[in-house]
Amino acid sequence: MLKTIFRWFLLLLIAIAIGLAGFFFSMRFADGPMGIVSGGAFSTGITRAAPSDWSFLEGREVVEFQTLFPETSRTVWLVVLNGQLYLVSGYMKTSFGKVWKQWPHYIETDDRIILRIDGKLYEQRLQRLMTEKVIASVMTKFSEKYNLSGPGPNPDGAAVVASGNAWLYQVRNR
Repeated sequence: MLKTIFRWFLLLLIAIAIGLAGFFFSMRFADGPMGIVSGGAFSTGITRAAPSDWSFLEGREVVEFQTLFPETSRTVWLVVLNGQLYLVSGYMKTSFGKVWKQWPHYIETDDRIILRIDGKLYEQRLQRLMTEKVIASVMTKFSEKYNLSGPGPNPDGAAVVASGNAWLYQVRNR
């Protein structure tokens, strides 16, 4: 009896694993991401000139963007400061981040991206910030917006970026 239960349990686990693998594989061909799951290249949207001021995104939690090489898309947190748009990739030095966060490495090869906002496509590029004076202000805003401070002392955002634990990008025109 126990052997039969174990066999059915094992078959159930195998079926779940195959289903998840199929789902993640099929997302490569989807029109954009689904929540935190990466998707394929954008196939819908109208290309527009980028605005000079991104302040209209102030209340947004996430934005979709696509890398061009490879053509994959994802959602990411954003901050707007003085009309400029910033994206961040955290956990870069953690084991989890090294597996999950591949897009920053794609940007090192090709910094061109496409933002998709309300059905509009904006062809942009990402510039990684490492020593710029604005980093502390941007990371403070990220911390406040996404409640990242938690209990205890709040780590200096500029130090987190300088250490490589977070990679900060400014969205720029192509």
